Amino acid sequence: MLAPGQLERINFLANKAKTEGLSQDEMNEQQNLRQEYLKAFRQSFKSQMMGMKVVDPDGNDVTPEKLKEDQKRYRGE
Repeated sequence: MLAPGQLERINFLANKAKTEGLSQDEMNEQQNLRQEYLKAFRQSFKSQMMGMKVVDPDGNDVTPEKLKEDQKRYRGE
């Protein structure tokens, strides 16, 4: 999870890069913040996928077997 203010800082640095450019320290900070953001995003997305169930219009569970296997591993079954 991103700490409060990190997304705002990412956006600030992105806007500054477009308008006036960034110092080397700011470029490094921007890269680190982006990596943290991507890590949090991927973790959140994976968590959502591991809780997903696909159902057809008739109410039958049609979740792909690969996803079911991954969900079992994720839950430790």
